[in-house]
Amino acid sequence: MTVPDFQSLMLPLLRLIGDEKEHNNSEVLESLAEQFHLTESERKELLPSGRQVRFDNRVAWARAYLKMAGLLENIRRGTFRITERGRRVLMQDPPKIDMRFLSQFPEYAAFRGRSQLSNKPEEPVEGANPAPETPDEILEATYQNIERELAEKLKEKIKGCSPNFFERLVVDLLMAMGYGGSMNDAGQVVGQSGDGGIDGIIKEDKLGLDSVYIQAKRWDGTVGRPRVQEFAGSLMARSARKGVFITTSQFSKEAKDYVSTIQQPKIVLVDGELLAKLMIDHGIGVANVATYTVKKVDLDYFEDE
Repeated sequence: MTVPDFQSLMLPLLRLIGDEKEHNNSEVLESLAEQFHLTESERKELLPSGRQVRFDNRVAWARAYLKMAGLLENIRRGTFRITERGRRVLMQDPPKIDMRFLSQFPEYAAFRGRSQLSNKPEEPVEGANPAPETPDEILEATYQNIERELAEKLKEKIKGCSPNFFERLVVDLLMAMGYGGSMNDAGQVVGQSGDGGIDGIIKEDKLGLDSVYIQAKRWDGTVGRPRVQEFAGSLMARSARKGVFITTSQFSKEAKDYVSTIQQPKIVLVDGELLAKLMIDHGIGVANVATYTVKKVDLDYFEDE
């Protein structure tokens, strides 16, 4: 099955700790994962940022909301137990516990009143996403949407620039990624060969221990295997071991399969989508509009309390 949403985890979590014993995070995570028959891959599925496990995040938010409503309490770091209110709720044998159910408790209602998310529906409505997201997931999804829109705008802008500017853009990007020596150095070698499918050469590192050969083209259609084979032939003619083929469009499956089968030279394909992502990640052609820092409680600070 898929990873349950955080509201679906509330009642099972409360029942799990309903024995009035102390419980810790790892124990609860393992028990709930087993209860929901999650596979190993589902258990390790990450949020889009790649920094948090989706299941762990949802359990953490389920626990946080139950605590806000006074149904469980923290005993010490990473350890918690059910409260008297939580026991009374279990005695009622509710069919489910969700954010609407928790709104009956004044502490939770007060928190929701202060929350900027208070105007959002607290339960799925007909036709809506059946798996409500945690605040972390909402934040990440919003960021991903903004980044996708930015990437599309970047690709359109790149397609309209001149070939010389595009080659310079590629140099700037590779430099930002840590390739090449000084900007002066890179400018002298990139864009001067221009024959046999090689648009430039850049140092692999600041010491120049190896060179990376570049082909950078603003194609509109799909780049097929013949073009990539020509590039590979140009690299072999120069005894070059590494090459990067960059395009504003995309590569065919045959082109990708060909690259995956050859050992030498090693060729990396960068299509328009990856190019835009790399530009965003390394600050090329984009500018910061606003920065938001998401913080959490520093438990180490309170360790001696």
